[in-house]
Amino acid sequence: MPLCGPKMSLCGMIVSVWGIIQLSIMGGLFMWKSVGLIEDLGLEEHYDTTEHLYKAADDAYTNIAFNCWIAAAIYLVTMVVSVQQFHVNRQAGAFSL
Repeated sequence: MPLCGPKMSLCGMIVSVWGIIQLSIMGGLFMWKSVGLIEDLGLEEHYDTTEHLYKAADDAYTNIAFNCWIAAAIYLVTMVVSVQQFHVNRQAGAFSL
């Protein structure tokens, strides 16, 4: 049973592939504690000691990395649904871009 048309399923596949690639790379960069992404950590302005700063930064890097990978997994589910819809539309003969 088609839930969406052929153009929508093709668009969903393309966007999902891009999302999986981008979020996987970003998750890896956050897990490797890339200095270029330090502004995205949401750290406070002042910490009492440098150990507290390092601990907060490490925790933020890890949490954001896992969030990126969770979002990539959600995109994977979206891609599977889009591929299924693409095949349903192609078999139904409704495939006319």
